[in-house]
Amino acid sequence: MTRAAVADLDGRLVSVGLDVGGTKIDAVAVASDGAVISRLRRPTGWGDDAVVSSIIDVVGELAVDGGFAPSNVGTVGVGIPGVVDSDTGRVLHAVNLGVESLDLADLVSARLAVPVRIENDVKAAALGAAVLRGISGSMAYLNLGTGVAAGIVIDGEIWRGARGTAGEVGHLSVDPNGRLCGCGQRGCIETFCGGGALARAWNRPGVLPVRDILDAAETGDELAVALRADLFHGGAAAVRALVLSADVERVIIGGGLTALGDRLRDGIRDSLREGAATSAFMRSLQLDERIELLPAGSPAAALGAAVVGTTTRSKETVSHG
Repeated sequence: MTRAAVADLDGRLVSVGLDVGGTKIDAVAVASDGAVISRLRRPTGWGDDAVVSSIIDVVGELAVDGGFAPSNVGTVGVGIPGVVDSDTGRVLHAVNLGVESLDLADLVSARLAVPVRIENDVKAAALGAAVLRGISGSMAYLNLGTGVAAGIVIDGEIWRGARGTAGEVGHLSVDPNGRLCGCGQRGCIETFCGGGALARAWNRPGVLPVRDILDAAETGDELAVALRADLFHGGAAAVRALVLSADVERVIIGGGLTALGDRLRDGIRDSLREGAATSAFMRSLQLDERIELLPAGSPAAALGAAVVGTTTRSKETVSHG
């Protein structure tokens, strides 16, 4: 980002949030009034040491870009894929980062000398989406990207369930005879609307395979038409699962596939309407009116990580200040 002027923080502390992905880190510095002072995107390192160093370097770059002193950083929150113990700050099985087991919070905190909290990236994004949309009741965040995952926020707190898997609809099987999923089941929602699964089924070269599928479907390509239907069917199935299981008021859709814009939103809405055509009960839920897309490139995940960084270890509370 380009700064218009040096930030005048008047001694106030800055909350830093980082969304650490397999290829890039999306990072924000947030003032105490909620204003984003700086936002940067940088490549992610591979392996334990490189992941830690990348985080440290980006925090320093945010201070330079935002015009504040590193000593103004009060908390750091990190959203990261894999199995995350949010109490200890340990990350397990973040395979796209080359991390098997890493005490990330302790290592980063020791280098920066500030409190550091770690959260699963999708759960962090759910918090960020709640802040961006000003939602104080119940909502689900549905991440449609290479894979499919979701997080649920109720009254400003992440709802984890008994074992931390609440809202994980991507591996809910909706067709036992469907495509094989990486989890070992068949016909998981992710096999219908995950970008990776669609790209493999398409099996044609291209920078943005799912966009290519939609473009080809508009010309009548039979395979593309079938995969487009899968995409919308899978997205609609995820929305139904989230609303029917948790009765959330809103489902906010984020992730890389939001770059498809209105075509994705309208396709999922049409599929929800078609699915409810023969059911008065489903029509009464008005599922098509309860979804919305985050803009492509939204800072929800990084902003949510910043919120995570400011919370205590007992719960993750969304601050609307």
